[in-house]
Amino acid sequence: MDFEKERDQMVNEQLIPMGIKEAAVLEAMRTVPREQFVAAGDEDLAYMDGPLGIGQGQTISQPYIVALMAELLELTPEKSVLEVGTGSGYAAAVLSLIAKDVYTVERHASLAKQAETRFQSLGYDNIHVKIGDGTLGWEQYAPYDAILLSAAARHVPQALKAQVSIGGVMVLPLGIGKTEQWLVKITKTEADTYATRHVCPVRFVPIIGKDGWRES
Repeated sequence: MDFEKERDQMVNEQLIPMGIKEAAVLEAMRTVPREQFVAAGDEDLAYMDGPLGIGQGQTISQPYIVALMAELLELTPEKSVLEVGTGSGYAAAVLSLIAKDVYTVERHASLAKQAETRFQSLGYDNIHVKIGDGTLGWEQYAPYDAILLSAAARHVPQALKAQVSIGGVMVLPLGIGKTEQWLVKITKTEADTYATRHVCPVRFVPIIGKDGWRES
């Protein structure tokens, strides 16, 4: 397949018609080789308008959702972003072309190591990977200008509230239950004050951790 053509079609036929406007996000989506971040054998499906399984019960989100979340983060080249839930590494790769540094936490060691190998082979040298409980964030490099959760939470983990800077943005799927979820954008306006915007209904795998869901 001509994957470069597939990427252009994804941007022109999926993302732009669905309202993605930020030039840096569109350029990143045109650049990152999504086919390198899907499960072996799924390369021909990489640019379909939907999620794909990547093992360990996890998924790579559909391209539109990745682009939407990236756009909502309001990133610029001098900002740092924390991602909770590395998965295959695709979203982190997209963010790395927009932000200064990406710090990403993944609880599944096998996924984290695979993602780190992809980053190294593709030359994404501003992505830093940690194996651990993402609901606890990554305090060493806090505060972050933006935080992205790639799995659904019952509530915003307290550690992440503390690790986002004042004026910073958090984007995450938030749900009453495991299937009733909204994508929300939360802006930290003061030390303990937050403004929340509900963006759209979504469906993500649950975030597992000390301040998340218990593993079933």
